[in-house]
Amino acid sequence: MVVPEAPGWRPGVRLCIDWGKARIGVAACDRDGLLAYPVETVPNNAAALHRLGELAAQYEPLEIVLGMPTDLRGRQGVAATTMLDVAGRIGTALGLNVRLVDERLTTASAARSLALTGHGSRSRRSIIDQAAAVAILEQAIEIEKRTGRPAGNLNSAGRQGV
Repeated sequence: MVVPEAPGWRPGVRLCIDWGKARIGVAACDRDGLLAYPVETVPNNAAALHRLGELAAQYEPLEIVLGMPTDLRGRQGVAATTMLDVAGRIGTALGLNVRLVDERLTTASAARSLALTGHGSRSRRSIIDQAAAVAILEQAIEIEKRTGRPAGNLNSAGRQGV
């Protein structure tokens, strides 16, 4: 079944990263943007970029979607500055463009959803970052399909012309 797309929708797999100090949640979507799903939680250590590179090679994404920390008033502080640096490192290491997408309340929303599905606090810890990445990616897909424009801001430290 072919789903009508908004003008400007760019078909292609996206990988989404919810970058945290200890763990990195990774999610992906199918090329038509119909389903975002959890992929993996990567420990944030010296091997993290290497593992993200392996996932990028496996999924062959159009781009990386990265959660951008923004406060409830829409302001970006020190954490956002750090995330710009992270976006540059990811883009360079993976050779992909990185889109920074507002991640307000995604972790809280993911925690609520997991609690409603019966996951206890101990089991939530291992998958909360993946669930947050799914929420960020679903938001980005919805924005692009609704407006015909990619969500967030492009940090083109990766490959050019994409």
